[in-house]
Amino acid sequence: MLTFRRAGLADVPMLVPLVQSAYRGESSRIGWTTEADLLEGQRTDPEGVAEVITAGKSAVLVAERDGVPVACCHVAVEDGAGYFGMFAVVPSEQGGGVGRAVLAEAERYVAAEWGLTELRMKVITARADLIAWYVRRGYLRTGEMSPFPYGDERFGVPLRTDLEFELLVKPLR
Repeated sequence: MLTFRRAGLADVPMLVPLVQSAYRGESSRIGWTTEADLLEGQRTDPEGVAEVITAGKSAVLVAERDGVPVACCHVAVEDGAGYFGMFAVVPSEQGGGVGRAVLAEAERYVAAEWGLTELRMKVITARADLIAWYVRRGYLRTGEMSPFPYGDERFGVPLRTDLEFELLVKPLR
Protein backbone atom coordinates (compact mmCIF):
# COMPACT_ATOMS: atom_id res chain seq x y z
CA MET A 1 0.00 0.00 0.00
CA LEU A 2 1.21 3.48 -0.86
CA THR A 3 1.16 6.28 1.65
CA PHE A 4 1.72 9.94 0.86
CA ARG A 5 3.38 12.72 2.79
CA ARG A 6 4.68 16.20 2.17
CA ALA A 7 8.47 16.38 1.81
CA GLY A 8 10.68 18.50 4.04
CA LEU A 9 14.21 19.80 3.60
CA ALA A 10 15.60 16.61 5.18
CA ASP A 11 14.26 14.74 2.12
CA VAL A 12 16.35 16.66 -0.43
CA PRO A 13 19.27 14.16 -0.40
CA MET A 14 16.81 11.35 -1.19
CA LEU A 15 14.69 13.24 -3.72
CA VAL A 16 17.46 14.36 -6.08
CA PRO A 17 18.68 10.82 -6.92
CA LEU A 18 15.09 9.53 -7.06
CA VAL A 19 14.25 12.08 -9.76
CA GLN A 20 17.54 11.50 -11.55
CA SER A 21 17.05 7.72 -11.61
CA ALA A 22 13.65 8.02 -13.29
CA TYR A 23 14.84 10.14 -16.21
CA ARG A 24 18.57 10.12 -16.81
CA GLY A 25 21.41 7.63 -17.13
CA GLU A 26 21.41 3.89 -17.63
CA SER A 27 19.34 3.18 -14.50
CA SER A 28 16.45 5.12 -16.03
CA ARG A 29 16.24 2.67 -18.94
CA ILE A 30 14.72 0.04 -16.60
CA GLY A 31 11.51 2.08 -16.64
CA TRP A 32 9.54 3.62 -19.48
CA THR A 33 9.82 7.31 -18.52
CA THR A 34 13.49 7.68 -19.40
CA GLU A 35 14.71 10.78 -21.19
CA ALA A 36 18.18 9.25 -21.65
CA ASP A 37 17.92 9.41 -25.45
CA LEU A 38 16.90 13.08 -25.31
CA LEU A 39 18.99 14.57 -22.51
CA GLU A 40 22.11 13.90 -20.49
CA GLY A 41 23.24 15.44 -17.23
CA GLN A 42 21.15 16.35 -14.26
CA ARG A 43 17.36 16.48 -14.10
CA THR A 44 17.35 18.59 -10.95
CA ASP A 45 19.71 19.65 -8.18
CA PRO A 46 19.53 20.03 -4.39
CA GLU A 47 19.02 23.79 -4.60
CA GLY A 48 16.08 23.45 -6.99
CA VAL A 49 14.40 20.78 -4.88
CA ALA A 50 14.91 22.79 -1.67
CA GLU A 51 13.45 25.84 -3.38
CA VAL A 52 10.18 24.13 -4.33
CA ILE A 53 9.89 22.49 -0.90
CA THR A 54 10.13 25.85 0.89
CA ALA A 55 8.25 28.08 -1.56
CA GLY A 56 4.79 29.35 -0.67
CA LYS A 57 1.81 27.58 -2.30
CA SER A 58 4.16 24.74 -3.28
CA ALA A 59 4.65 21.18 -2.05
CA VAL A 60 6.64 18.11 -2.93
CA LEU A 61 4.62 14.97 -2.31
CA VAL A 62 6.41 11.70 -1.57
CA ALA A 63 4.84 8.28 -2.11
CA GLU A 64 6.16 5.53 0.14
CA ARG A 65 5.67 1.80 0.31
CA ASP A 66 6.49 0.35 3.74
CA GLY A 67 8.31 3.58 4.60
CA VAL A 68 10.52 3.48 1.48
CA PRO A 69 10.14 6.37 -1.00
CA VAL A 70 9.12 5.08 -4.44
CA ALA A 71 7.86 8.26 -6.15
CA CYS A 72 7.45 12.00 -5.83
CA CYS A 73 5.96 15.02 -7.54
CA HIS A 74 5.88 18.78 -7.16
CA VAL A 75 2.61 20.69 -7.05
CA ALA A 76 2.16 24.44 -6.79
CA VAL A 77 -0.21 27.30 -7.45
CA GLU A 78 0.72 29.08 -10.65
CA ASP A 79 -1.40 31.73 -12.38
CA GLY A 80 -4.55 30.66 -10.54
CA ALA A 81 -4.23 26.97 -11.43
CA GLY A 82 -2.36 23.97 -10.11
CA TYR A 83 1.05 23.13 -11.56
CA PHE A 84 2.38 19.57 -11.65
CA GLY A 85 6.02 18.66 -12.21
CA MET A 86 9.14 16.89 -10.92
CA PHE A 87 7.16 13.67 -11.25
CA ALA A 88 9.33 10.62 -10.71
CA VAL A 89 8.75 6.95 -10.03
CA VAL A 90 11.63 4.60 -9.20
CA PRO A 91 12.29 2.76 -12.51
CA SER A 92 11.67 -0.71 -11.07
CA GLU A 93 8.24 0.48 -9.85
CA GLN A 94 7.11 1.94 -13.19
CA GLY A 95 4.23 0.31 -14.99
CA GLY A 96 2.63 -1.03 -11.81
CA GLY A 97 0.18 1.74 -10.96
CA VAL A 98 2.39 3.89 -8.73
CA GLY A 99 2.39 6.76 -11.22
CA ARG A 100 -1.39 6.70 -11.56
CA ALA A 101 -1.71 6.83 -7.78
CA VAL A 102 0.73 9.74 -7.46
CA LEU A 103 -1.02 11.71 -10.20
CA ALA A 104 -4.40 11.11 -8.52
CA GLU A 105 -2.98 12.27 -5.17
CA ALA A 106 -1.55 15.42 -6.79
CA GLU A 107 -4.95 16.20 -8.32
CA ARG A 108 -6.68 15.59 -4.98
CA TYR A 109 -4.12 17.69 -3.11
CA VAL A 110 -4.35 20.82 -5.30
CA ALA A 111 -8.15 20.67 -5.24
CA ALA A 112 -8.45 20.01 -1.48
CA GLU A 113 -5.58 22.14 -0.16
CA TRP A 114 -5.81 25.12 -2.50
CA GLY A 115 -9.33 24.87 -3.94
CA LEU A 116 -8.04 24.80 -7.51
CA THR A 117 -10.14 23.55 -10.42
CA GLU A 118 -7.42 22.90 -13.01
CA LEU A 119 -4.04 21.16 -13.07
CA ARG A 120 -1.41 22.08 -15.67
CA MET A 121 1.90 20.61 -16.71
CA LYS A 122 4.50 20.95 -19.45
CA VAL A 123 5.71 17.80 -21.21
CA ILE A 124 8.52 17.45 -23.76
CA THR A 125 6.74 16.89 -27.08
CA ALA A 126 9.26 14.23 -28.11
CA ARG A 127 7.74 12.05 -25.36
CA ALA A 128 4.67 10.94 -27.32
CA ASP A 129 4.24 7.87 -25.08
CA LEU A 130 4.18 10.02 -21.96
CA ILE A 131 1.77 12.55 -23.47
CA ALA A 132 -0.53 9.66 -24.46
CA TRP A 133 -0.39 8.37 -20.86
CA TYR A 134 -1.54 11.76 -19.55
CA VAL A 135 -4.27 12.01 -22.20
CA ARG A 136 -5.61 8.65 -21.03
CA ARG A 137 -5.86 10.18 -17.57
CA GLY A 138 -7.98 13.10 -18.74
CA TYR A 139 -5.36 15.69 -19.67
CA LEU A 140 -5.98 17.78 -22.75
CA ARG A 141 -3.32 18.82 -25.23
CA THR A 142 -3.47 22.58 -25.72
CA GLY A 143 -1.06 22.99 -28.62
CA GLU A 144 0.58 25.75 -26.56
CA MET A 145 4.32 25.25 -26.91
CA SER A 146 7.25 26.70 -24.99
CA PRO A 147 10.96 26.35 -25.75
CA PHE A 148 13.34 24.00 -23.99
CA PRO A 149 15.91 25.99 -21.96
CA TYR A 150 18.89 25.21 -24.20
CA GLY A 151 22.14 26.37 -22.63
CA ASP A 152 20.93 25.99 -19.04
CA GLU A 153 22.55 22.77 -17.86
CA ARG A 154 20.50 22.81 -14.65
CA PHE A 155 17.85 21.10 -16.80
CA GLY A 156 20.19 18.76 -18.64
CA VAL A 157 22.29 18.67 -21.76
CA PRO A 158 20.09 18.17 -24.85
CA LEU A 159 21.03 15.46 -27.34
CA ARG A 160 18.60 16.88 -29.93
CA THR A 161 17.89 20.34 -31.31
CA ASP A 162 14.10 19.98 -31.58
CA LEU A 163 13.06 19.83 -27.92
CA GLU A 164 10.08 21.87 -26.76
CA PHE A 165 7.30 21.60 -24.21
CA GLU A 166 3.54 21.38 -24.68
CA LEU A 167 1.11 22.56 -22.03
CA LEU A 168 -1.37 19.89 -20.91
CA VAL A 169 -4.36 20.75 -18.72
CA LYS A 170 -7.01 18.84 -16.80
CA PRO A 171 -10.14 20.27 -15.20
CA LEU A 172 -10.51 19.03 -11.63
CA ARG A 173 -14.00 18.35 -10.32
